[in-house]
Amino acid sequence: MKNAIDGLQKTMRANRRNPPRQARQFEELEASSLFCVKCKQAVPVRKKLLLVLPEGEKYDYLCAHCGSPVGSKTSREDPSF
Repeated sequence: MKNAIDGLQKTMRANRRNPPRQARQFEELEASSLFCVKCKQAVPVRKKLLLVLPEGEKYDYLCAHCGSPVGSKTSREDPSF
């Protein structure tokens, strides 16, 4: 029983350092539609670059119908870059 617990703990530590591929597939999401307060419905969005920052790039999501801002996102830059 002790060997099984030690093996499980070793696997858990390895997964913390290098998460499995399934866990990493959703690190970066892109919005395709968001709720617009002016249009009062979920609408397609356009992504617009606002700022380039040291920690990443800041984007604004705009309603495709009326052009009002409906959300924002900061994408994290690769630390090796």
